[in-house]
Amino acid sequence: MNRISHWIDGRVVESTSGNSAPVFDPATGEQTGAVDLASVGEVDAAVAAARAAFPAWRSASLSKRAEVMFRLRELVDANRKEIASLLTAEHGKVLSDSLGEVARGLENIEYACGIPQLIKGDYSEQAASGIDVYSIRQPLGVVAGITPFNFPAMVPMWMFANALACGNTFVLKPSEKDPSCLLYTSPSPRDHLSYLVCRLLLEK
Repeated sequence: MNRISHWIDGRVVESTSGNSAPVFDPATGEQTGAVDLASVGEVDAAVAAARAAFPAWRSASLSKRAEVMFRLRELVDANRKEIASLLTAEHGKVLSDSLGEVARGLENIEYACGIPQLIKGDYSEQAASGIDVYSIRQPLGVVAGITPFNFPAMVPMWMFANALACGNTFVLKPSEKDPSCLLYTSPSPRDHLSYLVCRLLLEK
């Protein structure tokens, strides 16, 4: 049976909480996997890893962040059939629907690729007599997404694509009913997003 564990700090981390939840194939009703349920300490470790990654990622240039998002877009597009197949196997929607969901998620990543333009601030001279007004957009830090069962690929992509592009780090808690599609890594683990971000930061 497939064990679905956490991804923390760029690697698979098996839970030591002793708790798990069954994952079923809705087409057959058979249990196909078990997803680890995190302890408080494991959640804290995920947040700590994201916090540690934040200063370097926040200081990355907008062009570098856009480069990462374009690469992420390429990876999701190249593996869309595999992601959709995982989605179908755990959620139960037909493959054409799953492919459509991945396509909608890709649209959000493509939007985030435009971050150099999207994150620009504003400046108004003489908004009142002798007063200029300006706004700047800055990352918050570690942000989190708790996502639902019904769109296990699209909704997380809504959240993490823009959060990352804006310079935040991100912790995702997917639904325990269908968690695998967002834990999918392409055939080369070096293509995983967390590795990609670290590599690009090291090379900047």
